[in-house]
Amino acid sequence: MPDPISIVSPLQPHNSTCGYCGPPGERSATKSSYHKAECLAMQLSCRVYQEMIDRGWRRSGTYCYKPDLKRSCCPAYTIKLDALQFKPSKSQRKLLNRWNRFVIHGERRSADDPMEGDSKGSAAKGAPTKGKGKTAHTFDLINEIHASEIGFLADETPAHRIEVTLEPASFSDEKFALYNSYQQEIHHESHEKQPSGFKRFLVENPLATQPIDYPSGRPEHLPPNYGAYHQLYRLDGKLIGMGVIDILPNCVSSVYFMYDKEWEKFSLGKLSALREAALAKEIHDAGVEGMKYLYMGFYIHSCPKMRYKGDYAPSYLADPEDYTWHPLEACRPLLDKHHYACFAHPERSLDRPATSPGMGAPACVAAWRDIAW
Repeated sequence: MPDPISIVSPLQPHNSTCGYCGPPGERSATKSSYHKAECLAMQLSCRVYQEMIDRGWRRSGTYCYKPDLKRSCCPAYTIKLDALQFKPSKSQRKLLNRWNRFVIHGERRSADDPMEGDSKGSAAKGAPTKGKGKTAHTFDLINEIHASEIGFLADETPAHRIEVTLEPASFSDEKFALYNSYQQEIHHESHEKQPSGFKRFLVENPLATQPIDYPSGRPEHLPPNYGAYHQLYRLDGKLIGMGVIDILPNCVSSVYFMYDKEWEKFSLGKLSALREAALAKEIHDAGVEGMKYLYMGFYIHSCPKMRYKGDYAPSYLADPEDYTWHPLEACRPLLDKHHYACFAHPERSLDRPATSPGMGAPACVAAWRDIAW
């Protein structure tokens, strides 16, 4: 099936204040964040958008932009997690197990319910033992992600009912209410958001849906098409979280996540990252061999609160000049040493932001010509 046509309207790149290096809850005093290229996308095939994010682009609604890392105060590097090789850390396993225990057993936890092991506090059948009287448990991310979901439980009646569903991006009063609450309770914004802003930011999108080819048929809980989705988290019927994700030929791309402050103690944002990594692996395991990664947006080393994306391993950063991928661990020494790091050609790294645009006609053209439209 041929790709849908991609239609964009290029914009003049601009600079703006930065939300990463300003005082807490504020933006920078100067317009120190620069873009190398921008456009409004009327329609993009999912393949074209995959190529765009592989070259440093990102979308916000239908607005697409490519940061100018050399000039910006906080260089933003595209980061991806290898979902097939991902092994959750001990702390990540604890978060997931704690959530599953809450859903299945409620607030109370028996004294011998381990922090490690499976969500129900029992080892998998036939698992090898380690030490006298102790049972070793092999953690399987996909199994544990679904361990407490109502659609995956067999004969057990859980204390709470958790349902996680995928649906094409769309507006609803329920979603907007969660978004408004999230902005006020978590980001401490004093004014109410408008539905039009929510739609523009998290509903409207340029991605043309295209069917995903599952060689042996599609499992019911997996998406039928590439495109823009909302992943809804409902606990006892109430919407408590929503992930905005793009499902593309090679990755699940995380756009945004919001949650109800009442459930903040369960670190739903971190749990959503585990679920999105599991989703990419599930699609791959269902026969879609190209699906291998979770793209987590931009890694901003100069902003400590944004370094959490490096907690998911193995992750890779795209070189800002030739777009080759480099292990994050190998990139960190350069990022620690330089303001701007070029991983493929370290000698091109800079100790301070570039003062000249460096754009010119050739650079503008280069931002577009690398994509096979």
